Amino acid sequence: MSDFRIVLRPALAYKHSVTSNRITLEALPEGHVIHVLGLPGDDDLADLLQSLSNGGPHAVRSISPGQWFIVGNEAKSHAEQAELFATLQPRAIGVDQSQGRVRILAKGPMVERVLSKGTAVDLALAEFPVGRSTTTLIGHIAAHITRVGNDAFEIMVLRGFAESLWDDLARMCAEYV
Repeated sequence: MSDFRIVLRPALAYKHSVTSNRITLEALPEGHVIHVLGLPGDDDLADLLQSLSNGGPHAVRSISPGQWFIVGNEAKSHAEQAELFATLQPRAIGVDQSQGRVRILAKGPMVERVLSKGTAVDLALAEFPVGRSTTTLIGHIAAHITRVGNDAFEIMVLRGFAESLWDDLARMCAEYV
């Protein structure tokens, strides 16, 4: 047995929130991110996935046809994940992405303007309502964006790109801080 112990550290532990009355940027807890892949042609998994989520608003997010993320602020134990994966069978499979993805919250009255500096997606409320998700580039970094409120977006990115994306977003926020 080894004396080496893995220490899990939040990817953005050393980044300070950006806060003003016009824009806020904050790292969210590294809880759980489960990637669900449905069988081809079975796109009607919404009720099952919602029952497997923590029940919070926007806990289930569409990625593409037949693929979703289930997200939450609390970590899932190995037993909880095994139960979730077993419940998905045989209609879908789940892949734990909790240690591989980082979530960032961007909110405030200027959030659409800030994000428009980095993505070509039309994030206007009329075109991108609360609950809508999409995968896009922010600058050169692939990210998954979900509108979680009228003036709030959650951005999910691969862990290896989290600091770079944070730094880019902080620069985009600078004129509103």
